[in-house]
Amino acid sequence: MKARVTAHERYAVADIDPRLYGSFLEHLGRAVYGGIYEPDHPTADDNGMRGDVLELVKELDTPVCRYPGGNFVSAYNWEDGIGPKDERPSRLDLAWHTVEPNHVGIHEYADWADKAGIDMMLALNLGSRGLDEARAFVEYVNHPGGSYWSDLRKKNGRADPWNVKMWCLGNEMDGPWQVGHKSATEYGHLANETAKALRAFDRSLELIVCGSSHSDMPTYPEWERTVLEATYDNVDHISLHMYFENYEKNANNFLALSEKLGRYIDTVSGTIDFVKAKKRSKKDVTISFDEWNVWYHTRKQDLSYLHGTEWRFAPPILEDVYNFEDVLMVGSILNTFIRRADRVRIACIAQLVNVIAPIMTRTGGGAWRQTIFWPFKFASHHGRGTALRLSVDGPTYDADAASGVPCLDIAGVHDADGGTLTFFAVNKSGAEAMEVDLALDGFGAAKSVEHTLIKHDDLQATNTEDNPDNVAPRKGDGATLDGGKLALTLPPHSYSMIRVQL
Repeated sequence: MKARVTAHERYAVADIDPRLYGSFLEHLGRAVYGGIYEPDHPTADDNGMRGDVLELVKELDTPVCRYPGGNFVSAYNWEDGIGPKDERPSRLDLAWHTVEPNHVGIHEYADWADKAGIDMMLALNLGSRGLDEARAFVEYVNHPGGSYWSDLRKKNGRADPWNVKMWCLGNEMDGPWQVGHKSATEYGHLANETAKALRAFDRSLELIVCGSSHSDMPTYPEWERTVLEATYDNVDHISLHMYFENYEKNANNFLALSEKLGRYIDTVSGTIDFVKAKKRSKKDVTISFDEWNVWYHTRKQDLSYLHGTEWRFAPPILEDVYNFEDVLMVGSILNTFIRRADRVRIACIAQLVNVIAPIMTRTGGGAWRQTIFWPFKFASHHGRGTALRLSVDGPTYDADAASGVPCLDIAGVHDADGGTLTFFAVNKSGAEAMEVDLALDGFGAAKSVEHTLIKHDDLQATNTEDNPDNVAPRKGDGATLDGGKLALTLPPHSYSMIRVQL
């Protein structure tokens, strides 16, 4: 198979917001307890946070992390997570049918985020609670002092405010599974009134309103229109969520789901434009895609736990073990976000540790990189700069999600300051190698090219504690440079990163 790609210095999508490579931690399973927090672990610090996990999080270089949910937040009392740990109440978490001891709250999470070099993105409970609790939480976190909540923060050991800018106005409020589920009209009114109150406190906050939980929701995309018409003047982003499944074990159909993702983004972008035009507004609202990942390996059996009668602490649920095929899917998802960087400004992989995550741990034991760690790391490290609008001409195939799915999934990023071009390429064909002619126009002389390849002969190959590098990047030999043109050879079912020094 052959494909032709042209990258031109003047044909840009947008500057990429680094928060496109954000992450997510929820009080769910072993994401927090047994994930980032394990006081008895040999690497734990004075706050009980695992040092080995922290180092892997730093390696990902994820700039922002959404917390504490997720479905968990819709019945969460943030006040339970402050003050002396031995005085904090244990609660029943209705979202995941577990016992929550509140050993980790805003103080512990904030200290961990600071050590990890991560900005906090905090979610507010607009399910079982509402405006008053939201404004109290923001005051506790962000006000310097001289008020009840800020002085309580000081009493609890934190003198300076954290100055968190990003706040989610609830979570998946369109979902009947959500505690405090509301109609679009009900939620739009509550979200707008909450946003107005938070704006009265600080107009510089970035507020994120709930969009659809996925594009198959019966209320999508009418939900977006109704909610945005109610909140447009007072919010900055609308959140979208999507998880990717392959129950039928069909690689072609699975990898085509990135086309469905693209349609989802385009439809909501069009809805934003409609509301903007209807309101005669000059303001732009963008997308925060703050939950996404492959999720199906353990989903059905683990969610059956929610229908039981047992209430457990941090049960090991939703611990998908990712394979090489998932590398190709995650690479395609990230490429889609890069290609739509003008619309998608924030995105959060769900989740960060143990629960459908790039990092896995064993309680009392090691921590290792799952297969999907690698494409996320590469995009996070090298996908910063300006997203390029590539011209791509190549073979396609038809799948359940879409017709004319490109066999070559490619995104390009120009880092003008670093003098580099980076291309992330997935060959979705399992039958043939892809020969790619890639023209570089307007960038000046190219000095060198480097090819990094992730390839395994077994789509089901995984990484384990005993074999953590079974699926891992290696130096590729499929890229050559001749003047202003690149010649690429991409093996069947492979992920490649090609970096050009200008």
